[in-house]
Amino acid sequence: MMIDLHAHSNVSDGTQAPADLVGAAAVARLDVLALTDHDSTDGWAQGLAAARQQGVGLVPGMEISCKTSRGISVHLLCYLHDPAHPGLLEEITKAKDARLTRAERMVERLAEDYPLNWDDVSAHVAPGATVGRPHIADALVAAGIVSDRNEAFTSILTSHSRYFVSHYAPDPVLAVELVRAAGGVPVFAHPMASARGRVVAPEIFHDMIDAGLLGLEVDHRDNPPENRIWLRELALREGLLVTGSSDYHGAGKPNLLGENTTAPEMLERIIAAGTGSRPYLP
Repeated sequence: MMIDLHAHSNVSDGTQAPADLVGAAAVARLDVLALTDHDSTDGWAQGLAAARQQGVGLVPGMEISCKTSRGISVHLLCYLHDPAHPGLLEEITKAKDARLTRAERMVERLAEDYPLNWDDVSAHVAPGATVGRPHIADALVAAGIVSDRNEAFTSILTSHSRYFVSHYAPDPVLAVELVRAAGGVPVFAHPMASARGRVVAPEIFHDMIDAGLLGLEVDHRDNPPENRIWLRELALREGLLVTGSSDYHGAGKPNLLGENTTAPEMLERIIAAGTGSRPYLP
């Protein structure tokens, strides 16, 4: 089976509608896809309808943006949670609102030096989507200021840039606790992606495990090969799930659907542990 458990639609920072994303999964001959938009489950219904039509399995999920007390970014995938769980929904709404305010402030700063305004950015945001830096990057590309998202993130939108504005994000331990309370399965996304910025120390892994972390996304293009060995050893010691995925964003990133995959037995464990919602498996 071809199982890819990390993909984004235009409900967050992907470039395809959920239905088109599922269609792309069918073309890529995936058996199962997880829809994991940033801080949103708004694409679930459309994705499920398309999955039934296309005959592709769909695991409803989400990717939660977190931040440690030292300001290190952590991304937490969650699968099969209850999207209406009050505690998790409140925290996600708070983070989503902070993303919007942060994006507006960044555009104000950028407008001082570049021909860019909020309308330019809004043109790249689907209705109701979680706004993020990728949408600003798309506006910069459209304006001819940079060639692609990658150039935007390595220059103008880097966290060291004067245009950068931080935003609220929950502590990863709290996020794990809330996902478990919502009946979901929390998996640490690309935990050793050092090219994206600082990665957390081993004690953060153990704090998250103590809080109920159930898995590690090991096979991901941003985890260096030598670090994948450490992650697999940690997963074996702690009895954690091991997943692999593409982190597909459509045209927003070079990542290809199915470039990394998850073993069927790991998907079975996810389904057994998740109690907040159910997957569609044709």
